[in-house]
Amino acid sequence: MKLLAAVVQMTSRNDLAENLARATALIAEAARRGAQLVTLPENFALFTADEADRLAARERLDGQGPILRAMSDAARAHRVALVLGGMPELPDTDEPRAHNTCVYLDADGIVQGVYRKIHLFDVCIPDGAKYAESEATLAGTAPVLVETPWAKLGLSVCYDVRFPELYRALSSRGAQILTVPAAFTLHTGRDHWHVLLRARAIENLCYVLAPAQFGRHSDKRVTYGHALIVDPWGQVLAEVGDHEGIALAELDLGYQARLRAELPALAHRRL
Repeated sequence: MKLLAAVVQMTSRNDLAENLARATALIAEAARRGAQLVTLPENFALFTADEADRLAARERLDGQGPILRAMSDAARAHRVALVLGGMPELPDTDEPRAHNTCVYLDADGIVQGVYRKIHLFDVCIPDGAKYAESEATLAGTAPVLVETPWAKLGLSVCYDVRFPELYRALSSRGAQILTVPAAFTLHTGRDHWHVLLRARAIENLCYVLAPAQFGRHSDKRVTYGHALIVDPWGQVLAEVGDHEGIALAELDLGYQARLRAELPALAHRRL
């Protein structure tokens, strides 16, 4: 089976309405070009250095909040499945933080998969920037695999890509496609983005869809971009340049099955 997939690249800022309008327009563009699955980057709906604003935007996944409502409408209107790369979810408890949540919507706009980011970005990088995601984000605890009409889809978010054991867990459960929506820093992205994504594809013989944030989002945030689609042999099939936009590629699940038969590395695992 073959699937036409799209990765979206955005420059989201601290303006929920504007970001949602831009995401909707990019979804429409991808659908016009034939995409069946469209993936959005981390922080697609709101990208802000002000954690108070982010926490104020938290919503439950009942379809009543503005983020999920807008994206469900877009999925239905354009008859495409969506991966919502990362949005602030309100936990069920009195927890003051938010989950960084990746949601899979089917073409009817119905939530069919929910993954809460496990690995949180708490680092100081040499350019002087400090990130403390755990201060306002509650970590998830479990890998999530989604059954889609085309293939089994493993969900992850950004910093997760540095932890190969997550993707091993997903591939051991049958994942054929891995999604890595991200807001990678410019400093780390220049050296690590392509290498990490290609490695996750090769070692799991999976397609990788990596939508991305790009450019300057505020005085304190600049991201690398280069949204990618990588095949199970580690070849980059499509890439967005230094701008907002989309990239599309055909995912050939028959080709993937042949590769896995010819190089049965997944069956050779001992640990």
